[in-house]
Amino acid sequence: MILGFARKAAMTGAAVATLGGVAFAASAFAATITHHEPAVTAGVQPASLAGQTAPSSVVSRVISKGMVDGRGWSVALEFYPTFPNGYVIPAKAKPLSANKSSLVCQRMMIGGVRIDHQGGPWADCSLVAGAHDPSRAGEAGLWGLQDKGTSGSRLFVANVETRVAYGVVNLSDGSHLKATATTVPGTSYRAFAVAIPTAKTITTIDTYNTQHQHLTHDTNWH
Repeated sequence: MILGFARKAAMTGAAVATLGGVAFAASAFAATITHHEPAVTAGVQPASLAGQTAPSSVVSRVISKGMVDGRGWSVALEFYPTFPNGYVIPAKAKPLSANKSSLVCQRMMIGGVRIDHQGGPWADCSLVAGAHDPSRAGEAGLWGLQDKGTSGSRLFVANVETRVAYGVVNLSDGSHLKATATTVPGTSYRAFAVAIPTAKTITTIDTYNTQHQHLTHDTNWH
């Protein structure tokens, strides 16, 4: 189940929720985070999708990657201008599918295992109307390989608006995780991602623009 930010849940929650994952509600904000210089891949499918989709149109961007609890992790966004071969709109998403013929997929890995892989190759994908659909901005979630993202090593991923330059995720032990916004080339889809170690929890999230002006202060994650 995914619950978007407050203003997003009614609009996009059903489309995303049918495709797997866990997120917890938060107030509307636009934030992005990246720890490493991301890579761009055009026309290349992830190994798990080889032979299942048409490889000519997908554009992907690594949002962030690193180590958490001794294991490697990464988050990437993929944009498909048209539905890839093998993709079928889930029944629960059909009411939201009008005028939406593109797909954005959120690929999250911990220790070499893709989160929500049990849901098939299109888990954690959402319908969008082309490359600049504003309805996606505002969705965020806490994801993991166990207990639906509520324990163990987890990834916090937020899809955000262009005004946000970076965000700071504040943890219960007083530490802070800072990252900058990353955008899928040729689109308006951007996100941030940080890894939350075992036994640590998010207390607040702050976002800033390029002038370091404070944009939002979110307290709905604890």
